[in-house]
Amino acid sequence: MTAPVPEAAIARPRLSKLPSLTGLRFFAALLVFFFHITLSNSPIPPNDPINPFADAEFGSTLEWLVSKAGYVGVSFFFVLSGFLLAWASKPGEPKRQFWRRRLLKIFPNHLVMWVLSMILFAAAINPPLGWISNLFLVNSFIPDASVYVAVNPPSWTLNSELLFYMLFPLLMVPIRKIPGNRLWAWAWITVAAMIAVQLITTYLIPATPVSALTPISEAQFWFGYIFPPARLFEFILGSLLARIVLSGRWVPLKMWHTLLLCVAGYVAAMVVPFVYSFNVATIIPVAAIICTVATRDIAGHTGFLGSKPMVWLGNISFGFYLCQGVVIFYGRILLRNEVYPTPIAWLVVAGFFVATLLGGWALYALVEKPVMDRWARPRPKLIQREPDQATVTVG
Repeated sequence: MTAPVPEAAIARPRLSKLPSLTGLRFFAALLVFFFHITLSNSPIPPNDPINPFADAEFGSTLEWLVSKAGYVGVSFFFVLSGFLLAWASKPGEPKRQFWRRRLLKIFPNHLVMWVLSMILFAAAINPPLGWISNLFLVNSFIPDASVYVAVNPPSWTLNSELLFYMLFPLLMVPIRKIPGNRLWAWAWITVAAMIAVQLITTYLIPATPVSALTPISEAQFWFGYIFPPARLFEFILGSLLARIVLSGRWVPLKMWHTLLLCVAGYVAAMVVPFVYSFNVATIIPVAAIICTVATRDIAGHTGFLGSKPMVWLGNISFGFYLCQGVVIFYGRILLRNEVYPTPIAWLVVAGFFVATLLGGWALYALVEKPVMDRWARPRPKLIQREPDQATVTVG
């Protein structure tokens, strides 16, 4: 293991961007896509099958193979959020400035998809409580399946992200005070807290009635997977990992080591009790791949993940994720949930992928980027020079 180095000794300009992590984001969003496109039951009533394969055996096998992919993708995004925010965090940054930037990051895209979902299907099938609570991204706090996935179903994760953003300036105060030699201990404490959440889910949350969509009760699924405070530990872990990498305390791993670890974690998620597949079984591989890719960026080894096409895909990954509810779930309704011979079904999957990609690009190019470019940065300050000089605007 390399000797730890002071965080201040690492050149910040070199670390201002982590292009490979941006590229990696797209693969996490892709995992969610394959999870959604193979579902036996849509989250949109009447919960008809999404899976387009007429060969029931092949379709169910494919669904089983990617049955944990969505959980891995969501967990990855939660850890990555904590990592990137801590990575870029500057002591003394005004809270209002930080909150404005993060709200502008999520709400414009969310509002566009909220309106589109309401027009197409949500107003007819969701209760008013679902409309209103989803609009303000608080629906995941309500233990009712008709509410916590209301309107645009994938947007339930934004409830957690919003909570993370609101708490981040407060959380970073104690996180910055943790001595470097205790960072690993605190990281393991957050992992233990994730296990504790699932123990509570298993033994303290009512296990009946069993949900028609999962092998556990609706209440257990809500508490163990949907409830935002229960996901907070992944975000905190990400922030701790950023400090671990910045201080030079990350265990050096090669990419193939990390990929093997990811495969092992996914296999573990397939065999552990259901609630432990939400994040516990895969949290170490998720942490490992984020930190390994980040350390490669530091060393200048961006490779394929840091290429321009992958960075572009990573930039549109938020939109790609967020429009899946309309493109996949509503799109299958438009196709009357028909199933097809295997070659045709793969073409259907490819068509949905292209449509989702175009939707993600549209959200990024027409909504997210213009809004962030225009309003996310501090307003320029006017500096008054000597009377004989013009007033100039500086960034």
